[in-house]
Amino acid sequence: MNPIVIQVIQFFLSLSILIVLHELGHFIPAKLFKTRVEKFYLFFDVKFSLFKKKIGETVYGIGWLPLGGYVKISGMIDESMDTEQMKEEPKPWEFRSKPAWQRLIIMLGGVTVNFVLAVIIYIGMAYQYGDQYVRMDSLKDGVWVVEKNIGDKAGIQTGDKILAVDGNTLESFRSVYLELINGNSITIERDGQVLEQELPVDFIATLLEDEDKVRFLSMRQPFIVQEVSKGSHNEGVDFREGDAVLAINGKPANYLDQVTPILEANKNQEVNVLVQRENGGEQLVVAKVNEDAKLGIGLKGLTPEEYEAKGYLKIEEIEYSFLEAIPAGINKGVETLTGYAKQLKKIFNPSTGAYKGVGGFAAIGSMFPPTWDWVAFWSTTALISIILAFMNILPIPALDGGHVMFLLYEMVSGRKPSDKFLEYAQMVGFFLLIALLLFANGNDLYKAVFK
Repeated sequence: MNPIVIQVIQFFLSLSILIVLHELGHFIPAKLFKTRVEKFYLFFDVKFSLFKKKIGETVYGIGWLPLGGYVKISGMIDESMDTEQMKEEPKPWEFRSKPAWQRLIIMLGGVTVNFVLAVIIYIGMAYQYGDQYVRMDSLKDGVWVVEKNIGDKAGIQTGDKILAVDGNTLESFRSVYLELINGNSITIERDGQVLEQELPVDFIATLLEDEDKVRFLSMRQPFIVQEVSKGSHNEGVDFREGDAVLAINGKPANYLDQVTPILEANKNQEVNVLVQRENGGEQLVVAKVNEDAKLGIGLKGLTPEEYEAKGYLKIEEIEYSFLEAIPAGINKGVETLTGYAKQLKKIFNPSTGAYKGVGGFAAIGSMFPPTWDWVAFWSTTALISIILAFMNILPIPALDGGHVMFLLYEMVSGRKPSDKFLEYAQMVGFFLLIALLLFANGNDLYKAVFK
C-alpha cells in the first residue's frame, strides 16, 4: 500500500478516536446533569450528513467535513449559532438553566478526556514496552554536529557534551532536539570546561529554514572497517573487518568526523593508518588516499548494543510493573503538555520565527509513519490528544476555553454575560479559528510548493 495512503488512514483513525472521545467528555456530564443533547457528530455536517440516526432525544451522525466534531447542547451558544433557540424562555433541560458549576464541568469534560486518554496511552506503553534510551551523559566523546552552520548558530561544536538546557539535566539523547527547540540557554562541557551560553532567540527559525537538517546533532560514528571495496585503490592492503581506526599520520581519527578533514588534506598521498584489531592488538597500515579524499573502505555500522559493548555509550533500559507504569505515564503526559506549552509560547513570539513551523492537516498527517506501526500510532495519537487538550483550553471564544473563561467570570463576579455578548464573542472566536486554520494549512501548501 502507498505510504501516503497509510499515513492518511492513520490520521483519520486517530482523529476520529480523539474527536469522539472529546465529545463524549462533554456528552456524559451533560447527560448526568439532565441537560438535553440534540446532536452528537463526528466531523461537521454542513448542509448534509454522511450518516445520521436519532436515538432518544439525540441525533448521532457523521458529517462530511473532517475539521472536527461537536455536540449540540440545548440552550448553549456554540458553533451551530442557533440564536433562535436562545430567544425563547429558558427550559429546565437547557444548558443555560444549569448552575454555573455544572456548566463548567460540562465544558471542561472534553479537554479532561483528551489529557486522560494521553496518560492512559502512555501508561499502557510504559507497561507493555518499558523504556529504552541512550544516556546523554554516557556519550564517550560528546556529540557530532552534522550540520555545522546550525551548530554554530546554537554554539555547539563536535565533541561537546551537552549537560543541560535551561538548567535541567538532559537524561536521554533522543530528547536533545525538543529541549533545544523549547530552551533558552544551554550548558555544555568542552575540553574539560563547563560553559553556559544563551540560545539565539531565532534558533527555531534557523531550524525551519531547512527541515531536513533539523536533526543537526548525532552520536559520533566510530571509523570501523567493514571491508575494502572491490576494485578499490587499497585492495590488497591489510585492512580487516572490525578494524577500528585510531589515528592517521599520528592525528586522532577514532571517529568519522575526525577522519574526513585528514583525508581531505592528504588527497593522492599515502598515509599511515593506526588500527586496533578485534583481538585488541594495534597495527600500522600504509594506505593511499585517492583524489576524492577516500580510502575506498566500507564502514561497519554498529547496533546500539555494539556501541555500548565497545564503550561508546550506555543504554538505559527500564521495565515497569503495572503500578510503576501509572506514575511513569502521568509524568510523560505532564512533560509532553509542558513541552507543548513552551513551543506555543515561542510561536506567539514573532522574534523566534517559530510561527513559520505552524502546520495544518498535512503536517499532522506527516507525524504518522509511512508504514503501519501500532507503537508509533498510539504514541502519535497521545501527542495529538495532548495538543488538542491544550489548544481547546485556550481562552478563545468558540473553543472550550472561551466558554470556561466566561463561566469563571460569572462564578467570580456573580454576573452572567448576556446572550448577545456571547453570540458576538462566538462569532469573533469562529473567525479567529478560521484565520488560524487558513494560516496553518497555507504554511503546509507553501512548504509543499516552494521547499
